[in-house]
Amino acid sequence: MALTLPAWAPGAPLERLQLEWLAPAAIEVAVLRLDRIDPLISGNKWYKLAPHLRAAAAAGAEGLISLGGAHSNHLHALAAAGRRFGFPTVGLLRGLQWDTPTVRDLLAFGMQLHWLGYGGYRDRHREGFWAPWRERYPTLHPLPEGGGGLPGALGCAALVGQVREQLGALGWTDYHGWWLAAGTGTTLAGLVLGEAGAHPVYGAMAVPADHGVGPQVQAILGEAGRTDQGYVLVDACRGGFAKVDAQLAEFIRTTEAASAVMLEPLYTGKALMALRQRVEAGYFAPGTRLVFVHTGGLQGRRAGLLGQAAAQPVSLSPSSDGAIEPETWSLESPCVKP
Repeated sequence: MALTLPAWAPGAPLERLQLEWLAPAAIEVAVLRLDRIDPLISGNKWYKLAPHLRAAAAAGAEGLISLGGAHSNHLHALAAAGRRFGFPTVGLLRGLQWDTPTVRDLLAFGMQLHWLGYGGYRDRHREGFWAPWRERYPTLHPLPEGGGGLPGALGCAALVGQVREQLGALGWTDYHGWWLAAGTGTTLAGLVLGEAGAHPVYGAMAVPADHGVGPQVQAILGEAGRTDQGYVLVDACRGGFAKVDAQLAEFIRTTEAASAVMLEPLYTGKALMALRQRVEAGYFAPGTRLVFVHTGGLQGRRAGLLGQAAAQPVSLSPSSDGAIEPETWSLESPCVKP
């Protein structure tokens, strides 16, 4: 039976963020709480997934097949959506079979898993990669890693409208820019498209520069026919993706205590910490109003990196979507300089 497009259009609340380092600089921040749209299909993942679901339904597909790692927020949201809305899902996972809280959820949600090894996963960019999987699952629609590409970005463009509709409740008539974590750059590209030059979008890169955020954003915008920039990329990786140090862990702890907004250390924690550094350095003029996007991913806290970082800095080598290799503890490549 062909996939039926779910009639679900969640909205995220926009809330003031009250933190002690904002007031001295006369900076106001509101947080778009994508983490609150749903307990399972959380964060920016649904907005990236929805256009691909529409494409799958239009093609007469019965379900979706995608890629990710053992802690993948993308696969977690996809599997949860399949369970809730009644369509089959298949996950192609990086590395060797590994038991993690995320993997246990994927299985509980009914996702069929295939472990590709590390070399096999690297082949995902090779021409012809999808051919055997299409043959094995002819009724499933292939979904890019992380729900990326122009369709995913266009899904995120709708967030601009959600924010503008809620400004009045904050007493705002306008804002001066966006701030969010960037892993693949898909959500950032979507906001740039949605803003169409009206406001800048600041992307705090949670990955080193050689992970290709800049080229991926440029490719999406180029495909959409957008030639001007409209965004700024800022280093926030703190030595490497999935590297969590004691300073970051303490920042997350104190921020959660002060605001009751839960963060995770790979994306939202690093992004908000980078914003604090820019605010305290005087990067933004007094009176600036910013929208911080909480991109979700709280299920990833179960990896335990915050607790480990309290004792010593932790550096785990991940895939591009957030999977963490259990046997690799080497430093990532250097970050781009601010």
